[in-house]
Amino acid sequence: MTEVLFYHLSESTLEDALPGLLERSIGRGWRVVVQTGTDERRDALDQHLWTFRDDSFLAHGIDREPFCEDQPVLLTTGLENRNGAQIRFLVDGAAPPDLNVYERAVFLFDGHDTPQVEAARGHWTAAKEAGHAITYWQQTPDRRWERRA
Repeated sequence: MTEVLFYHLSESTLEDALPGLLERSIGRGWRVVVQTGTDERRDALDQHLWTFRDDSFLAHGIDREPFCEDQPVLLTTGLENRNGAQIRFLVDGAAPPDLNVYERAVFLFDGHDTPQVEAARGHWTAAKEAGHAITYWQQTPDRRWERRA
């Protein structure tokens, strides 16, 4: 059974929230795959992860580059787990693959974007029906995560 977390972005953007979540995942010794809905979003996140903080960057690659299977964080639009990740982040309403191969799956969705909220609801239902352990997290006004369900 996979632990499935739903992170409701209400106070910050994906670009603000994702790097910290990726750093924590890497800190646990996990390989990570981030699945986006479009090539454009994947490429924008690729650029952002190199420059999101002046004193740091996240080592990562994208699925169209050689040796992507060696990356600790892999950005993709596909369903494969090419880098052997233990955790999969799904953003922008990306349709998930079989989540059973992961220890954890994280759906990040923009609470101000109706199609993303509707997609998250559908993914919640599917994950629940599949028997996964599900939790729902929402941002507080100070951008911390609070478990709501």
